[in-house]
Formats: sequence, structure tokens, C-alpha cells
Amino acid sequence: MPPKAKFTGEEIVAVALGIVRKNGIEALTARTLATELGSSARPIFTVFPSMEELQKEVREAAMKVFESYAELAKEYTPVFKQIGIQMIMFANKEPKLFQLLYMQEHSDSKSFDEHFKYLGETGEVCLDVLMQEYGLTRKEAEALFKQVWIFTYGICVLCATGACRFKEEEIQEMLSREFVSMLGLIKSGRLENCETIPEKKQQK
Repeated sequence: MPPKAKFTGEEIVAVALGIVRKNGIEALTARTLATELGSSARPIFTVFPSMEELQKEVREAAMKVFESYAELAKEYTPVFKQIGIQMIMFANKEPKLFQLLYMQEHSDSKSFDEHFKYLGETGEVCLDVLMQEYGLTRKEAEALFKQVWIFTYGICVLCATGACRFKEEEIQEMLSREFVSMLGLIKSGRLENCETIPEKKQQK
């Protein structure tokens, strides 16, 4: 009969997320986690078969934190701009979680379309908003999203690494200029060769 778990999976993930929030994913080891739990490492591996599996759960928990920021954008207009602002706020306030989600080194390069799936539900929400509020086709919405997201990502990296700090007014102005410029370019039909982001399949 397997030993009874001393901690639930949710409790272990919550403590692990706290470690990552403070010191980054590199600091999350069985030893540091056991110390924070006030236990040996055995209860951890009673619940999780490996640290890799635990890291996967921590990454999903970090994504939920990010999506809680993006959710706030729905209370404002325009929503798309506010999602960008909230993303930057997330990078400002949760730099280690931003680094975990969006600044990990990859052994193989991916196209932006392949990377899109790592944005969670936020990416699809943005596309829906752009199509509904600005009368864009999906392809046009994808092109606009791609350009503005890459611009926003650059600001996030500057914030998450501590290289720059921007006031919220500065962020709003920068995003507005970029958005209006790219929207005008797309409406003019001058932005060609747009790759298509695969639509998310509806669950039955």
C-alpha cells in the first residue's frame, strides 16, 4: 500500500510557485522545496514522480497568475491595448514568473505561430477582440496581434530584467502609437505575407 501523502499536490505547487516567484525556476530543487515545506523530500515524490513533473505544474500555475492579469483588461476599453498593459504590469510585478513563461532558452527555434500556443487563452481572446471591434479578418487580426505582441514583449523583457522602468502613462502612449500605426498599415493592405495562426479546435 503506497504511503499517504503528507501534503496535497496543490499545497506543494503553491510553495514551489512561491520559491520561483522569489528566486526563479533555477532555485526550485527538491532540497529547497523540502526546506520550505519543513519536511524531507519524500512527501514531494509521493505526489510527483519527478521534479520535471512538478515544474510543469508550477508553469501552469504561473500561467494562471498571468491570465489573472489579462482578465483585468476585460474591464477596460480598448481591451486589446489593456491586455498589453497588463502583460507589462505582469512583467514588472512578477519578473521571475514572466521569465519562466516567456524567457526560457529553447533548444529548437520556433515560428511565432508555433509559439502562439504558449500564450494560453489570452492569445485567442485578443484575436476575437480584434476581429469584433475593428472589423478585421482572422488573418488581419493575426498580423496585427503578431506585430504588436512582439513590440509589447520587448518592453516586457526590459521590465522583467530590470533594464528599464516605465510609467504607466509612457506604456499607454507607446502601445497606442504602435497599435494605431500597425492597424493603419494592415487596413491599407500593405502588410503582406502574413502567416496564419492555426485556430484552436473547439472541444466537444
